[in-house]
Amino acid sequence: MIVENLVFYSFATVLLLSGVMVISARNPVHSVLFLILSFFLAAGLFVLLGAEFLAMTLIIVYVGAVAVLFLFVVMMLDVSYAELRQGFLRYLPIGALIGIALLAELVMVMGHWATPVARAKPDSPVPVGSLVTNAHAIGHVLYTQYVYLFQAAGVILMIAMVGAIVLTLRGSSHNRRQNIFEQVNRRPEDVLVVRQVKTGEGI
Repeated sequence: MIVENLVFYSFATVLLLSGVMVISARNPVHSVLFLILSFFLAAGLFVLLGAEFLAMTLIIVYVGAVAVLFLFVVMMLDVSYAELRQGFLRYLPIGALIGIALLAELVMVMGHWATPVARAKPDSPVPVGSLVTNAHAIGHVLYTQYVYLFQAAGVILMIAMVGAIVLTLRGSSHNRRQNIFEQVNRRPEDVLVVRQVKTGEGI
């Protein structure tokens, strides 16, 4: 029990410090690296709580895909750090308001506050005991009680992906677009040239 407490407090302390470094580091690459460290530490906390499925999902999805994608994007983009710092004071009130809202949510969670929906008895309770695994319990709740919210989240992510592609392709004159009508109606004599080359002679 003492070892588990030591590991928990060690992971939690480093997680808080790495979270602070994510928003305070001057180099965006360092911020992404601290974010990856935070994901690993959060996964370790999930393992201590007995939620191995959430820990593996956090590592595979966020560390293996999202965080690495952030890292490559930040490294490839030519970001002007001076321009980013100029708008800090302008967005400070909005950021402070969002920070206060998140702090209030954390206080409610730590105080075991629950909404009336959370207090209500679920329609299809999850089987209790050691007969089900973590993945089975999560899937049972996700695809029964929250199936519509799960589908709505998928639609929102698809819209965000399509919007990102449209914003990337719009207004660029160097993009090469596919013209299927021209490809289908293309004739061999328009793209092929047959030359008779004599032996010993080159073009």
